[in-house]
Amino acid sequence: MSATRMHPDEHPMSDALVRRLIAGQFPRWAGRAVERFASGGTVNAMYRLGDDLVVRLPLVAGGAGDVLREQEWLPRLVPLLPTAIPEVLGFGQPAEGYPWPWSVYRWRGGENPEAGAVREPVALAEDLAGFVTAMWSVTLPGAPTAHRGGPLDSLDEETRQAIRLLRGIPQEGIDCDAAETVWQDALREPDWDGPPVWLHADLMPGNLLVEGDRLTAVIDFGCAGVGDPACDLFPAWNLLPADGRQAFREALGVDDAMWRRGRARTLSQALIALPYYRNTNPAMARNARHVIAEVLRERDRVAN
Repeated sequence: MSATRMHPDEHPMSDALVRRLIAGQFPRWAGRAVERFASGGTVNAMYRLGDDLVVRLPLVAGGAGDVLREQEWLPRLVPLLPTAIPEVLGFGQPAEGYPWPWSVYRWRGGENPEAGAVREPVALAEDLAGFVTAMWSVTLPGAPTAHRGGPLDSLDEETRQAIRLLRGIPQEGIDCDAAETVWQDALREPDWDGPPVWLHADLMPGNLLVEGDRLTAVIDFGCAGVGDPACDLFPAWNLLPADGRQAFREALGVDDAMWRRGRARTLSQALIALPYYRNTNPAMARNARHVIAEVLRERDRVAN
């Protein structure tokens, strides 16, 4: 986690603020140790609260809706999924000068997997496919639209703007022409014409917890909702090597059109993230570079 603010409108955070919020709203947890948890996340600050709890607070106004989404839907999703997900134990309210809702969760142990360091990629791919399949099978009514869950062309303007920005950062060494070609080719694919399905919609390595390369938990459901199932193919390029990627695809039974949409969506997220976070969030920038390289490598393999 960078000491530099990621967003110009971040709310200042401190251990003292979290202690006051806890003491005022959850006195049963007052007096517990409070410590900022270093995270590559971009929207929330996390504070350990003793050994078994974590406090999660939006850094910016746009994260407030994510908190409310988790508070509403996580309790309903818990019994429907094969993998552990966050358990909300406390619904915090604005106070002490802090302007947004926030939550207390049970702490989930494990480590974030790292692209390039997965020793058992096929096993992890199968675990991820099991989680994604379960998400796609959820039938809870009244679901919100997932973040990034709409048609692919809804991301076009922001993606092309990111490519223009990267053309102005030659030190990144991005083949912007190739990236733009992948994006343009994907826009020619048919949109998802089936019913919208439940999605996590943000399956980044930082939102996965593993032990011994086996998936133990999926966290951060702030983007969750319904939309194009291709949105949950992100791990194919942001985490898994080629053999794991193939196992992931086979386990999900993904056709060519969905695969190309998923690849383009993952590329879009990386292209947008890199110029924004390259100086403030090393983990996000590093993974964005990895995604761009993997997508272009896969494109070249298919072309040859």
